[in-house]
Amino acid sequence: MYSSEQTQRLEKQTMALLAAARKHPLEAAKLEVLRDVLRFHEYRYAIMNEPLISDFEYDTLYKELEKIEGEHPGLITPDSPTQRVARGLTKEFPTVQHLVPMLSLENSYNEDDLLDWDRKARELTGLEELEYCVEPKFDGASISLIYENDYLLRGVTRGDGVAGDEITANIRQIRSVPLSAAFSRYGLSQIEIRGEVLMNKDNFKKYNEQLAEQNIAPLANPRNAAAGSLRIKDPKEVSRRNLEAFLYHVSYFTTIEGWQMADGHLISPEGQAAGNRKGAGSKSDAEGRPAEAPVHQALKTHSGCLKMLWDLGFRSPQKEKTVVKGIQAVVAYCHEFEKQRDDLPYEIDGMVIKVNSIALQDQMGMTTHHPRWAIAFKFKARQATSTLREVKFQVGRTGSITPVAKIDPVPLSGVTVSSISLFNEEVVREKDVRIGDRVLVERAGDVIPYIVKPLTELRTGAETAIVFPTHCPVCHTRLEKPEGEAVWRCININCEAQVVERIIHFASKDAMDIRSFGDAIVRKLFKLEYLKSIPGIYTLPFDKIREMEGFGEKSVSNLQSAIETSKQQPLHRLIFGLGIRYVGETTAKVLAASVSDLLDLADRSPEDLLNLEDVGPKVATSVFEFFRNPANLEILHQLKSLGLTLKSTKSTGTKGGNLNGQTFLFTGTLSRLKRSDAEETVEKNGGKLLSGVSSKLNYLVVGEDAGSKLEKAKKITSIQILTEDEFIKLLEKA
Repeated sequence: MYSSEQTQRLEKQTMALLAAARKHPLEAAKLEVLRDVLRFHEYRYAIMNEPLISDFEYDTLYKELEKIEGEHPGLITPDSPTQRVARGLTKEFPTVQHLVPMLSLENSYNEDDLLDWDRKARELTGLEELEYCVEPKFDGASISLIYENDYLLRGVTRGDGVAGDEITANIRQIRSVPLSAAFSRYGLSQIEIRGEVLMNKDNFKKYNEQLAEQNIAPLANPRNAAAGSLRIKDPKEVSRRNLEAFLYHVSYFTTIEGWQMADGHLISPEGQAAGNRKGAGSKSDAEGRPAEAPVHQALKTHSGCLKMLWDLGFRSPQKEKTVVKGIQAVVAYCHEFEKQRDDLPYEIDGMVIKVNSIALQDQMGMTTHHPRWAIAFKFKARQATSTLREVKFQVGRTGSITPVAKIDPVPLSGVTVSSISLFNEEVVREKDVRIGDRVLVERAGDVIPYIVKPLTELRTGAETAIVFPTHCPVCHTRLEKPEGEAVWRCININCEAQVVERIIHFASKDAMDIRSFGDAIVRKLFKLEYLKSIPGIYTLPFDKIREMEGFGEKSVSNLQSAIETSKQQPLHRLIFGLGIRYVGETTAKVLAASVSDLLDLADRSPEDLLNLEDVGPKVATSVFEFFRNPANLEILHQLKSLGLTLKSTKSTGTKGGNLNGQTFLFTGTLSRLKRSDAEETVEKNGGKLLSGVSSKLNYLVVGEDAGSKLEKAKKITSIQILTEDEFIKLLEKA
């Protein structure tokens, strides 16, 4: 959409505007330049996924635009970047008709289906070989957009294919949907385009994490998340979901008065081909007709339409599609793309094959259900049904007991699934899953498989309830379920299952970060009795390990080096690695900063611990009990003798900094700053970080989709609640 010259010019303008904005508010004279710059950076961020400025810099310019338009409301235009966010709630979603019905696609599941469809297509066209455009089949929520006189007029859901819900306010929140596009350059006055709204895998994962923080059940898949988001009545909430849209089909258009179709391309009233309206006379061919400009292909082929949409600033599958001749090339591309499926940032469930020529599409026509010129090649299913045969119970590092469903092996998107976590007893009871049930299983992207629901209508009466054990399945200690918790626990810390999980946690990236020492290696060495405890990591018999299959000299040398390096990790990482219940990374830093030597914590009472910032009754009790246990103290003495650092640097930040003594907690998603950068800045300025809301908290910094921490903070009057902007202003004063 932007040439290299335009990109360079807009980048220079960006830097100039940012420099000016740092000194004084921008003037109305800069309004159009400011809008152009913001549109350019929206395109780089939402379409190209190659941002050239930070979120903070974008927001700085956006706020300048808001300020100018606020002072001069008569200068606001419908396609201004500020006009995405609607004011107030959407009261209802009226039903409106599509200009052209949104038909379904015929589905194919194997090569034979594609070959048969190709045979029929060739019979309908009378051609021996056809040119096809092949593109991903996005797994999202279908939409239809109408642009009129270059402006976004309406956005509609698919509905029943004939009519759908009008959701324009929500569509405007999607940054990859331009509020205006220069269709008039192509001689078009009105156009209806089709596409799919998605939530990419990263945003879906973050969204489910936010739901978990609020004790809300996670959503099944990104498709459901996207579809549900489109019907939210608060457009601002839609904006927070970070949706994306791919536009991939031109279903209808009308031309500007005086323009007409000729030989498959548009001719302007002046006799110039579309795309040359502003140019001086175009060259003619030997017959005196206007020579074709590149944009003519937009009206002659499907691939040309995709390029037109891309050039106008839409996120079309221009980069993902291919144009090939013959069905064998189609089959090869489909299989090749399926291999990349899980590496994509968004969900797809197949490929769509379309006859590339628009004229041939018109000739082939459609049935009442689907167009004859297109077909979907579906990938291996991500959902499947299976039978739940038994439930086994696994023991975690803190003794938590997790029920794991064992099902008849079933292929899901290239992976055979036979084990699925059921989380805890409450989930089992809520879903009413029983042994012997036929169950619906789903695996979405990089999300682990889970049971969506039992198919209760298929029950025969032979199904049996899942009975939770009363004793640990590994060490046979009686299980306990603390009041207010959903999880049963084994309280024997010497339980072998817990020991293995604690070793794995100790070596993990956020703890001691022992590279090349993963889950599988730990379990293998433990089974061979080469490794029996956390201190045993530092006394491994490397001579014996070298003789094991799969362990070469280089891999053993790398593992030795990683283990030796971990001895120098700071104390807070060691504390976190010990796996003390309720002690996360932030609390581990607080504990490390409160002592000169880790063993000093053995002398602290629960009351002493409660005096520390960010330590509540649960944490205090857990830490006290950990250091009261002789077996745990013995582990610490062993680690000390093996050369690990138990001394604390007591570095809690810059003493005397402008945030000295102030406590901070972050919740929700920050749009300008990375959470880690924000927390590091607080500590550098003498502030302290807490991991929970309490009366000891001074500031709660709230990002988008803030959860239960915000509600708790509102009940404590001494806590100052800051937006991200207010936090940044506080830093500027610091």
